[in-house]
Amino acid sequence: MAKTQGIHHLGLTVPDLSATRDFFINVLGFQQVGEKPDYPAVFVSDGSIMLTLWQAVDPAQATPFNRKTNVGLHHFALQVESLETLNSLHTTLGKTDGVEIEFPPEPLGQGPAHHMMLTIPGGIRMELFAKS
Repeated sequence: MAKTQGIHHLGLTVPDLSATRDFFINVLGFQQVGEKPDYPAVFVSDGSIMLTLWQAVDPAQATPFNRKTNVGLHHFALQVESLETLNSLHTTLGKTDGVEIEFPPEPLGQGPAHHMMLTIPGGIRMELFAKS
């Protein structure tokens, strides 16, 4: 039996705190649930998971993540309500500044689930997943 009970929150260091916060709030419908202006950090939630977003001290000197060569977060995945929602988000994300779509919604393996992969403002890879 696992001794943990799922993810409480996920912390991400980002090059532009305002842009990343705005992406989660304005595009994905998250709510800001807190902040630490002196850190600086903001906390956003979709009601299931909380993301802690930290401002990188010197974004110009930061090394971008390469999923094939760096140890660390490869990507994180958020579940959406339906394939219709996933397709709608794909359309929205295709028009969103700072977002790069790696691949559009497609079947995941042989099952009824679908997913898409994108890079959010700031360069972090995110997967969106729909069960059917």
